[in-house]
Amino acid sequence: MSLRLLTNRDQHLFRAYGHGPAVPVPDPLVHRAVERRAAAAPHAVAAEHAGATITYGELDRYADALAARLIREGVRPGDHVGLFVRRSVPMLVGLLGILKAGAAYVPQDIGLTPAPQLAHVIGAARTRIVLTVAEHAGRVPRGPHVITLDEPLPYEPAGAPARAVRPDDGCYVLFTSGTTGRPNGVKVTHRNVANLLLTEPGGLGIRPGDRVAHLLNVAFDMAAWEILGCLTHGGTLVIRGRDLTAAARTADVLIATPTVLSGIDPAACPRVRTVAVAGEPCPRPLADRWAARAAFHNCCGPTETTIVNTMSRHDPAAPLLTIGRPTPNNTVYVLDADRRPLPIGAVGEMWAGGAGVSAGYLDNPALNAERYAPDPFLGGEHRMFRTRDLGRWTADGQLEHLGRTDDQVKVRGFRVELDSVSSVLESVEGCARAVTLRRDARTLVSFVCPADVDPDRARRAVADALPYYCVPETVMPLPFLPETDRGKIDKAALLRLALHGESLQGAVR
Repeated sequence: MSLRLLTNRDQHLFRAYGHGPAVPVPDPLVHRAVERRAAAAPHAVAAEHAGATITYGELDRYADALAARLIREGVRPGDHVGLFVRRSVPMLVGLLGILKAGAAYVPQDIGLTPAPQLAHVIGAARTRIVLTVAEHAGRVPRGPHVITLDEPLPYEPAGAPARAVRPDDGCYVLFTSGTTGRPNGVKVTHRNVANLLLTEPGGLGIRPGDRVAHLLNVAFDMAAWEILGCLTHGGTLVIRGRDLTAAARTADVLIATPTVLSGIDPAACPRVRTVAVAGEPCPRPLADRWAARAAFHNCCGPTETTIVNTMSRHDPAAPLLTIGRPTPNNTVYVLDADRRPLPIGAVGEMWAGGAGVSAGYLDNPALNAERYAPDPFLGGEHRMFRTRDLGRWTADGQLEHLGRTDDQVKVRGFRVELDSVSSVLESVEGCARAVTLRRDARTLVSFVCPADVDPDRARRAVADALPYYCVPETVMPLPFLPETDRGKIDKAALLRLALHGESLQGAVR
C-alpha cells in the first residue's frame, strides 16, 4: 500500500514510529529455553506453591517423562492437549510436558469454567487428551482421554523426547469470547511467544533467581507471560494461593491487569522492581503510584498479537500515560476505515503486524478473513491483524489508546463480547431482547425485557454457558428497552439506570 498520500515527513514517521526494532530471537522454541535453564542450574528452584517447591532439574525430568507418555498415547506435533487445571506445580509439569511432546497446550481453569464451555473447548480444539489433577478429573466432560498429573506416573529420567517441533507450530491455544456466545480458539506459535519473552522489554529484565508472581488465570494469555516469562529466564515462579497479596509481597516482578494490581499495596511489596500491566486501560493514578517505586510498563495487545505488542515504561512526570511503541520485530499502523495510513496525530484504528501476529482462529475462515489481512507495509507473506482499538501517534512517537471500535470490553482483564452474553440471555424462555453493558472494570449488568423474565434464571443461563467473568452481576427485567431517536437501544440511558438508579421513564427522556 502506498504512503504517497502522506507528506514526506509523515511517511518517514509512519515507518519510524510504527516499526519496532529488528532484534534476533535467541531461541524460537520456548521449551528449549527452559531446558537450557535446567541444564545450567538443575538445583535452582523453578516454582513454589503452598509450601512445596520444584527445582528446574525436577521440572525438566518430570516433563520429559510426561512427554514420553503423551507420545505413547499418540500425541504428535500440531496436536492440541487440554491443560484443565488450577494454579499449581502439576500445572507447570503438564504445560512443559505438552510442549516437549510437540503439541500446543489448551489451558482452562477447571475450578471456574462451566462444563458446556469445557466441552466446547474440547470440540473446537479437537482435543483427544486432557491433563488435570485427580481432584478435578470428574469435571472433565466425557470424550477425551484424561491423564491426572498427580497420579504416580513413572517420573524417572527418560531423556528429552526427540520431536521435530518447528517455530511455527502451536505453543498454546487460547479461547476468546465470540459474538455468538461460542468462544473462538486462537492458535499462538512458538515463534510468536519467543519473540516477546526472549527479547526486551518483553523479557522484563528477569534474571536467574528473580521471583515472579503467578497471579492470573491460566486461561488468560498474560498468565503465559508470567509462567513462561519466568521459566525461560531461570526465575522462581511464586504461585499464589487464595491470598493474592502474599505472593506479590515476596516477588521481584509482577505481571497483572490494572484491576488485579489495584488490590495490591505497593508499600507492602518492597522487593518489586518491575511491573507490567495490560488487558484493560490502566488508571493514571495507579500507574503513577507504582512507577514511583518500580519500573512500570503500560502495555497493550490482544491475544491474536501474542499477549502484548506495545510497551511503554511510564514516568510519573510524563504528560500522558501511553502504550508506547511496538515491541521488537512487531509493527503497529494507524489506518482509516479503508486501511489507508493516517498522518501522525490523526485518530484511526490500530492494525498490528510483525512477529507477534498469531496463526489465526481455529476452523473459522470467515473470522480470519475479517480480522487478518495481508500486510502491505511489510509485504511478502506477512499478515496484519485488525485490533479494533482506536489510537493515534503523539508527536514524539508514543501511541495513545483511545478505546474500542465496537462493544468488546475487558472485565477483570478478560475480553468479553457483550453481544455473546446478550445472545445467551435471549435464549432464555420468555426473553424477547437483552442488552449487556460494562458497569465498571469488574462487573457487567444486563437488561432483559419483558419485565416478567426471571432474573435469577437468566443469570444462571449465562453462568452455565459462558466463563465466570461473562456472568452479569445484575440482570434487570424491564417492560421495554429505551431507544434513541434513530431507533437504536439507548445504552447510555440504561447505564445511567444501572449506575444511578434512575427510573425507566427517566431513562427514556
